[in-house]
Amino acid sequence: MTWVITTVFSTLSSKKRPADGRFGAGWLVALVLMAMLALAGAWPGVAAAQSYPASVNELRLEQADDGVYLSALVDFELPPLVEEVLDKGIAIYFVVEAEISRDRWYWTDLKVAQASRYMRLAYQPLTRRWRLNVSPVPITNSGFGVSLNQNFDSLADALDSVRRVGRLRMSDVADIGDHGVHTVMFRFRLDTSQLPRPFQIGVAGQSDWNISAERTARLPLEKVK
Repeated sequence: MTWVITTVFSTLSSKKRPADGRFGAGWLVALVLMAMLALAGAWPGVAAAQSYPASVNELRLEQADDGVYLSALVDFELPPLVEEVLDKGIAIYFVVEAEISRDRWYWTDLKVAQASRYMRLAYQPLTRRWRLNVSPVPITNSGFGVSLNQNFDSLADALDSVRRVGRLRMSDVADIGDHGVHTVMFRFRLDTSQLPRPFQIGVAGQSDWNISAERTARLPLEKVK
């Protein structure tokens, strides 16, 4: 890394500077490049960010009087970098997506139901509490729409609620049918596209923000007692 920085500096020094002392666009780009290289050399850990894997540990498909519901438990830890962003008052968003398919021996599986859940987690500095908004439709900055609001005293409690995806309504029983075992695909991810634009640019390619999990399982339709 030192050799690269020295080479760039030597090359720049060999070029003649403008007589009036002003630097052109090429010099500005070169200075930015030198700063990036210097930072990479000063903090080697930046290039090898720690991995924060996520997994889906539980999936359950239940039949109730008013429809079919899916429950899941997602195991993940929030990286320190993401916690710092939350502490600054920037909200983060999670997305849950699920599909139910019916087996067909003569053709590809038939998708009989799908559902999504959107969660917005934010710190409230005035109350010093954490708020979690849960909605069946995307949550935008213009408003939360129809959402369930929950307040928590600690980040740990709020994350526990995010991890436990309870009673995600998939469809009516008639749409899915009572065919024994069903194929369920479940996805969970941290949605960085909802971050403010400057943060979206900054987190691109950073593994700390790559929190996602996916699982496909064949589940029986259990009746709620």
